[in-house]
This record gives sequence, structure tokens and C-alpha cells, in this order.
Amino acid sequence: MPPTPDRTRVKICGIRDDASARAAAEAGADAIGFVFARSSPRHIEPAEAAMIMAGLPPLVVTVGLFVNPRLDDFCAVEEQCPPHYTQFHGAEPEPLVRQCGPDIIKAVRFNADTIAADLAKWDRIDEVAAILVDGSAGGMGESFDWSALRAPAEACAKPIILAGGLTPENVAEAIRAVRPWAVDVSSGVERERGVKDPALIRAFCAAVREA
Repeated sequence: MPPTPDRTRVKICGIRDDASARAAAEAGADAIGFVFARSSPRHIEPAEAAMIMAGLPPLVVTVGLFVNPRLDDFCAVEEQCPPHYTQFHGAEPEPLVRQCGPDIIKAVRFNADTIAADLAKWDRIDEVAAILVDGSAGGMGESFDWSALRAPAEACAKPIILAGGLTPENVAEAIRAVRPWAVDVSSGVERERGVKDPALIRAFCAAVREA
């Protein structure tokens, strides 16, 4: 069984500027994510992410997101901009995950037929610190049947991070359905694709606290 949270943690992903990072921290977010996948509209260069990291207040955790990176590319980013956690959001093979650990957040895409097996696969990998369940390949704002995740999540020993289509309006319902360790939002707090809205970030964090 995963740990039962006394509160649900919040990660704001796809941060690209100081103002958004500051808004997330001030709203009470526990973590902010930087997307190093070049195919994403939220991509950020490691040097820029490092500058934002340097200005963060204490106790705000950073997460670097990669999609199917080569080991050399991963190491190059880590040398320039080492986050607290690494999030793998693609079809990364087990050997790569082990090589790049510890402190890996491994994302899987929800499918009712395969989610139990997917969670069990990464649950047994020591280098994986938590498993993120998304409704899409990432950043698409696609939700799924949260109630169908509850039982598989309870059978998993790793903390579960819930993502996919979360907004200030529906995150409380999602939390009640799944009881995840944390929730992860990107498009749900944007005023346009890739541009964060401080008001939506505040509303999202407030809704999580109230839930």
C-alpha cells in the first residue's frame, strides 16, 4: 500500500520564467517542473532553468522532465541544471531508468486494461521514487476515469502522482476519487498554450488545499 497523505502535494509543470515559478511557490506548490523535451511547447533550455532554480525560495522541489532521452543528453542536462527529481515521460527502458536514478518519477499513460501491470512493473524498480499516471503522452490536458485508478493505485507501494486534464474546477473531485500522494498540472493553469496564468495557479493550489 502507498503512504496515505495527510495532504495532497502539488506540482506545477512546464515552468518557463521567473514570474511563473514565483507564482507557484507563493501559491504553495511543493514542486515545479522544467520540460527538457524539445518537442514540447513548454521546452526550456537547461541554462534558463538553472537561473530560475537559483531564485527559488527554500524547500521548493524541482523536477526535470525528459521524454526518451539518450543517456548522454540526460547527463549533459544534469551537469548544467541538476533538479531534485527526474521525470521520465516516455517509453524509457528499465536499464536507462536504473542508470539515471535514483529519484526517478516514472510516468505511465492510463489504460484500464494495462494500468495494474504498468504500476507493478515500475513499483519493483528501486530507482523509481514515485509513479505518475497521466491521461495522455503528457501536457495534452486529457483526463480519464479516475475511479478506475483507485484500486490499482492502492495496490502499488510507490506514491502515486495524478496528472492529466486537471484544473482548478475538477482537481478536488480527482483527489477524492484517487487519493493520490500528489497532483501534477500544466495545461490546466495556462491562459494559452505554454503560458502560465498566476491566477489559475493560485486557484489550483487553493482547490487542492480545500480538497
